[in-house]
Amino acid sequence: MISVSDLYHVLTAVVPLYVAMILAYASVKWWKIFSPDQCSGINRFVALFAVPLLSFHFISTNNPFSMNLRFIAADTLQKLIILAALILWSHLSSKGSLEWSITLFSLSTLPNTLVMGIPLLKGMYGDATGSLMVQIVVLQCIIWYTLMLFLFEYRGARLLIAEQFPDTAGEIVSFRVDSDVLSLDGKEPLQTAAEIGEDGKLRVVVRKSASSRSEVFSRRSHGGGGGVSLTPRPSNLTNAEIYSLQSSRNPTPRGSSFNHSDLYVGNASPRHSNLGNGLFSPVIGPAAAAAKKGVNGRDGGKDLHMFVWSSSASPVSEGGINVFRHGEYDGAGGMNQKDLDEFSFGNKSAVNGGAFDGGGPVLSKLGSSSTAELHPKTGDDTAESKPTAMPPASVMTRLILIMVWRKLIRNPNTYSSLIGLAWSLISFKWNIVMPAIVARSIAILSDAGLGMAMFSLGLFMALQPKIIACGNTVASFAMAVRFITGPAVMVAASVAVGLRGVLLHIAIVQAALPQGIVPFVFAKEYNVHPDILSTGVIFGMLIALPITLVYYILLGL
Repeated sequence: MISVSDLYHVLTAVVPLYVAMILAYASVKWWKIFSPDQCSGINRFVALFAVPLLSFHFISTNNPFSMNLRFIAADTLQKLIILAALILWSHLSSKGSLEWSITLFSLSTLPNTLVMGIPLLKGMYGDATGSLMVQIVVLQCIIWYTLMLFLFEYRGARLLIAEQFPDTAGEIVSFRVDSDVLSLDGKEPLQTAAEIGEDGKLRVVVRKSASSRSEVFSRRSHGGGGGVSLTPRPSNLTNAEIYSLQSSRNPTPRGSSFNHSDLYVGNASPRHSNLGNGLFSPVIGPAAAAAKKGVNGRDGGKDLHMFVWSSSASPVSEGGINVFRHGEYDGAGGMNQKDLDEFSFGNKSAVNGGAFDGGGPVLSKLGSSSTAELHPKTGDDTAESKPTAMPPASVMTRLILIMVWRKLIRNPNTYSSLIGLAWSLISFKWNIVMPAIVARSIAILSDAGLGMAMFSLGLFMALQPKIIACGNTVASFAMAVRFITGPAVMVAASVAVGLRGVLLHIAIVQAALPQGIVPFVFAKEYNVHPDILSTGVIFGMLIALPITLVYYILLGL
């Protein structure tokens, strides 16, 4: 039976976290102490120093040789059960999709264990619980967040291939990705060069369009004219004629002056992606027909064809947003929000200022100030519903692993987790104590990490136009997945591996923690339901304390 003193002990451990969050929220929303620029700097500090060092502190001081394998097995089994169910749903149901599978997996299996779980569970079940939570954190950082990146990059790769090689994707035998391409999240326009070998197979090079714009596109200012013209220029590419897109530098988006019949997409008709957000792969001007012919392998020799791809969430202006100023928009209260995405834990994301026009997707600008709206054809179009064949699994896997590796090596949490785990293995194996000067240097920042993480979350909440960004119905569904479905599957997984008593209670309450922050960061970067994950983080944090207390009381009866 849970006593009043037990509840007070739990509140003593958790309420200070909410105090830090509320102070940060009030500092921006009511007292106007911090500007958006200052919030960005605080969030950047938390992402690069406070949270990684906090993670290192917990992991490095946890004995990996005394890990509770049954508890770890229950947590792992819960995630595998949900992942398998979502894979089956996405393949067997007409309503299933990769995007929703990723989002539901995040909501149901990835709680905020580091910031919220450790102090809360310590208050409920004692200090020994902290070790169990650290074990969950290690698996999250090393395995499950990596899996999330893999799924997001897989989605990006499928969209890229489906748009640029809708009829010939199965002929691709290799990808080479330039070193400056860090992700397939669609934030920046990517350019592919497809070379047809003597065997008729495609070998594709992926690069940023900006890095090779001097080779493919030429930009010419027309004063205040604002027009867009298409003019051929010489190319050293065999059997291909590259056309250049020229536009004014006027920062105001305006309609293009060229005829839409001069713009060909893929096989000379605008094409929706059958994988999600409508994306386009333009081949400009009369070169489209020649490029299409070459890709289909009807020309002899080796042809090199250029395509451009970018996400539909491109930085196109909507409602007067300046498309040339990174990270700024006019929120609900007129607040200028700059670089809010630096809340990202080690993954600074680009602007998610995408716009959809009622008639169809918008072609993102390629280093140009002009935008052209493409209205896809309506009516029966069997090509749009035809699924695109993907390259061999080995080719796709290699491409995705390259992109995941590039994301991981830029994330400070990756280093903090791996170095912390390595140190814990060494120190507990041979009883080596960290030098006091090093330990104190880390402790100064890691001690502040928990409070700063909650303070940063409060700043993030204050800068959002809405706490419930996805609507009440979707928010209710997301909260049910987070606080009911996740714990329910954890009960089944825990019973299956033989967890009983207090360990079972800890596993259930841990599964009922609020939504993790890192999955929201990924959702924002890859533009996959960021409004739902934002609501899961913010609203979930607000209602997490009463919900976890209800679980704690019911389990203690």
